[in-house]
Amino acid sequence: MTLARRHGFKWTLLVTYLLFATDAFAASPAALAKAKIQAAAKGFIFETSHDEIVAKAKKEGQIHVLSSLNTNVYPHMIATFKKKYPFIDVKMDEITGSDSAQRFIAEIKAGLATQFDVVRVSSDFYPEYIPHVKKFDILGMAEHGVLGIPPKMIDPKNRTIVALGNGLLAVAYNKNLIAENKVPNRWEDFLRPEFKGRKFLVDIRPHMYGAFASCPEQGLGLEWMLNYAKKIREQEPIWLRGNTRALTAIAAGEYAMHSGTHYHAAIRAKHKDRTGALQVKLVEPIPMNLIATETVLGLSSHPYAALLFLEHEASPEGQKLIDEHEPLKASIHSPASTLAKETQGKQVCVNGFDTFQQSAAWMGDAVKAFGFPNAERRR
Repeated sequence: MTLARRHGFKWTLLVTYLLFATDAFAASPAALAKAKIQAAAKGFIFETSHDEIVAKAKKEGQIHVLSSLNTNVYPHMIATFKKKYPFIDVKMDEITGSDSAQRFIAEIKAGLATQFDVVRVSSDFYPEYIPHVKKFDILGMAEHGVLGIPPKMIDPKNRTIVALGNGLLAVAYNKNLIAENKVPNRWEDFLRPEFKGRKFLVDIRPHMYGAFASCPEQGLGLEWMLNYAKKIREQEPIWLRGNTRALTAIAAGEYAMHSGTHYHAAIRAKHKDRTGALQVKLVEPIPMNLIATETVLGLSSHPYAALLFLEHEASPEGQKLIDEHEPLKASIHSPASTLAKETQGKQVCVNGFDTFQQSAAWMGDAVKAFGFPNAERRR
């Protein structure tokens, strides 16, 4: 993983491309039979044929998806899916935010979420979803060529959850208020004396700090993150909550710089900024989180149709739609994605499946290190 991070996932992407581009990796009947037995021994469902999955999905005939993707993607994702499987009706609804996720996991535990098939798995409550997912061996089926999902997109431990995208974090700034050559090149540059005293913004829901904690091999890690958060507090920054609000204010010249905001949101705001003042910079190691983590719900009435829809979202076609209509949120493990190209050759700090479940706790630790700041009210 360290080598892949250092070299922008070049080899991972090449291998993924080859898997998508050829059938050379398809397993033999004997290997599939063995994988099915091994999966069953661990309590997982392993289908040995994609055609069999399609046949079962055809009998189900419908699917209801609860997604964290942007609603702009939905009509396109549905239309392209129905070109493949015209016998499956699709409905997509949106779920975003920690409060909504908390209510939904409570409904799942109470057995009330029976109308949904594919659901978002929130990072805030990730471990709580695991007992309530359909125990398909999605990873095993992907590795053996039954499902066309890049294995790197799938949780290697739980084997049932797919990360459809990645989210980078970046520095946003107003070029009229701070010269490009003064913008930090390293995260530690925010600790320089000239940046003390309300010189930059910090979001009090610090997704970036969760990524920092996940990368000790990059010279970061939990101890580094907590120490950095305390030093950021000592810089007396401007505490704020929300990407849109912050980026709009920077573009308007109210603030000079954001010390770590969502890259996709910043690029979107930049494209809307007619003045051209808002600029975005990737600082290495680039913090990166999993996003759009989805699974087949254990309560699903249409699990095989759900499996096909997950496959479609993770396919090159589905990933292209996310890139076009989200945008900039497709997976780095999708070879043609914008993020795969933009991270190539750069150091990346990946908060992946091995650490993703700890994100919420780490962000809470960062907020404590901040000293529980309050979001600033705009006058």
